Amino acid sequence: MQPTTTLATLGSLRLCFYGAGSMAEAIVRGLIGQELTKPSQISMLNRQNADRLQELSSRYGVETSSDEAAKLAMIQSADVLFLAPKPKDAAAALEQLRPLLSPNQLIVSVIAGLSIHTIEQLLGQPMAVVRTMPNTSSTIGLGATGISYSSSVSVEQRLLAEAMFQAVGLTAVVEEPLLDVVTGVSGSGPAYVYYLMEAMIKAGQDLGLTADAARELTVQTVLGAAQMVKETGEQPADLRRKVTSPNGTTQAAIETLDAHAFATGVQRAVARAAERAGELGADIERSALK
Repeated sequence: MQPTTTLATLGSLRLCFYGAGSMAEAIVRGLIGQELTKPSQISMLNRQNADRLQELSSRYGVETSSDEAAKLAMIQSADVLFLAPKPKDAAAALEQLRPLLSPNQLIVSVIAGLSIHTIEQLLGQPMAVVRTMPNTSSTIGLGATGISYSSSVSVEQRLLAEAMFQAVGLTAVVEEPLLDVVTGVSGSGPAYVYYLMEAMIKAGQDLGLTADAARELTVQTVLGAAQMVKETGEQPADLRRKVTSPNGTTQAAIETLDAHAFATGVQRAVARAAERAGELGADIERSALK
């Protein structure tokens, strides 16, 4: 199956999102925004938040319902079922899905930490399972998604999964154990950058800039720095050294960051996020499989 064929196939498939949180919305918005499918091909459901479903239906034109019979029909008619419940609800959600699924459905999980093996155990049968770790930048087509596959996923299904997530950003196919690392680097990564931006904006304001000026300068600086790395192909460390003149302002700033163990803090944050992803998966496994 060629990429163009894959995209054409995608437009004809029924997609159902079991879970309607921010990540599910990001993927839906990306797929619709890139015109890879029509809103009428997408259904979204959750456990009980009817207001949230109405909001999504109004915003994107997707199919939603609070009626239990309609929910069952959405699940059973789906060609691709996205598993996007909150981690604490994942085990119960998958057990509810167990009698509703058919072997020809493609299962796409965005549940942090939950292994393919456990998903198959909870569903009661080997399935074509795509385990992913996207991030919320998928909303604007600049997401970063790690992807792993169960042994039942066909070549065509792999291409389909990658086409869906490439529509909302970059994809990286990795061995499943490394998905927790992807969670630490890019899954939670936007929050680290936002946190940095918060601090830069506050510093600018504290030193006399207006709130608007501090924000605009910070946003453009982060955007420009990321684009420089992407377009030049140079390592961030090399670009940093190029703008760090001896005894200059940047050196003074970097030395201050080093004094506060900035790099070590970021590295430990990534490692802790990866560790926490594994803990969440283990918690789900213990509660579901005991």
